[in-house]
Amino acid sequence: MKTGFDLSRLQFADIDTITKHLGIEFTEAGEGYLTARMPVDGRTHQPFGILHGGASVVLAESLGSVASWMLLDDPARQRAVGLEVNANHLRAVRSGWVYGRCTPIHTGRTTHVWDIRITDEQGKLVCISRLTVAIISA
Repeated sequence: MKTGFDLSRLQFADIDTITKHLGIEFTEAGEGYLTARMPVDGRTHQPFGILHGGASVVLAESLGSVASWMLLDDPARQRAVGLEVNANHLRAVRSGWVYGRCTPIHTGRTTHVWDIRITDEQGKLVCISRLTVAIISA
C-alpha cells in the first residue's frame, strides 16, 4: 500500500461478492496499512445476536487479500490468494461497526503475511488475525 492510493480503484469490491454482501467498506490506505469497516447487524450476526467469528475472518481476509493485490507488480498477470488464516476472537460485539487495520509482517515475492486487528467503535480489540497470501500467476 502506498500513501495516496485511490480507493476507487477497488471497484471489484462493489460487485456481487461476499465483501459487498456483508457491507464491508474500504476506508483508508496509507504507507504500510489498509483499513476497512464492517457493520454488525443481521448480515454479520451469529444466531445469538453477536458478531459471527466467520464474519470477522471475512473482514480480515478481505483486508489482507486486497492489501496484497495493491502490492502486485502486474495485477493483470498475478493474483493474491489466501493460503492460511487464523483468528482469535477476544470480545463480543452486538451492533454498530467494527474496524479492521491491516499491516504487513512480510511482503516477499511469492508470499505475504499480514497482521489484522479488528476493533469496536470504542477502539477495544475484538479480533486479532494473521493471514498468509500466496502470489500466483493468473
